[in-house]
Amino acid sequence: MAQATLIKRSLLGASLALGLSFGAAQVSAQDVIIHPNAGTFPIANAVEVGPGASIIFHSGVTPAAANPNAQRGTPEFYGDTKTQAISVFERTKANLENLGLSMGDVVKMTVFLVGDPANGGEMDFNGFMEAYRMYWGTEEQPRLPARSTVEVARLVGPLMFVEVEVITATTR
Repeated sequence: MAQATLIKRSLLGASLALGLSFGAAQVSAQDVIIHPNAGTFPIANAVEVGPGASIIFHSGVTPAAANPNAQRGTPEFYGDTKTQAISVFERTKANLENLGLSMGDVVKMTVFLVGDPANGGEMDFNGFMEAYRMYWGTEEQPRLPARSTVEVARLVGPLMFVEVEVITATTR
């Protein structure tokens, strides 16, 4: 019985690998289509990824210390939400460039914001958006990703207010 299960699992794994390789071989180049938001808010209403694009899922990025000389757990260590968001976007940009990608390849973004005690415990959405608008919907980089933003109770570091994960699509 155990041998039959092992054979079934092996066949299932081989079939899956074969199916995925055939699927990859049949891919044709297509564009990534961004469906604009009807309003003025700088996010896409939807992003359509054709069968010729590679989709890459990136891990979440948190901020670097804004002031590494400050004591960890103090507001000065990571800075406010805008400062942290800029750090996160710069780190994201560097990660993408290391893979031969750019911020314009981002098709989906999930943003996790934590309430700032200096803001009455509320997330500083405006501070985040000031940083966001520096990287998306600009003259240099006009493409806008689909995006979700949620407030969470806490991130991995004390007084860390921003984490962003992205999904990119490219036809390279």
